[in-house]
Amino acid sequence: MAYEPKKQGLAAQIFDVVTLLVLTVGALYVPLYMGLAGAAKTPNPIENPTWEALGQNAAEQRQWEALGITDPASVNDMITARFDYSFSWAALIIMIVSVVGYFVLVVRLSDREYREVLDERFGSKRKGG
Repeated sequence: MAYEPKKQGLAAQIFDVVTLLVLTVGALYVPLYMGLAGAAKTPNPIENPTWEALGQNAAEQRQWEALGITDPASVNDMITARFDYSFSWAALIIMIVSVVGYFVLVVRLSDREYREVLDERFGSKRKGG
């Protein structure tokens, strides 16, 4: 007996696609809204900046001028911004629980289908040998 997957109607397919789209967009944007996205920079501006105070040499200053920026105050926030290397144990634990929970969910929900496919493909070998 060959494995025959269940037939899915058009409405169920549309529901699946919309659900996956919502989950994908959510997975991309929820960390941004919660402030959990990496590479967050914190400006540390210098008061009354000069090119020298910002650590820019003559060659770097010429490159800024080539971009049309001649006032060091206009790029003060950009140059002095530093990465935020703060660490959150709560965020790490939430991530670990989420990844492990997702793995368990996928395995548990797919168990029956995996067993049907394995029985179809290898059932006769297991029974006979």
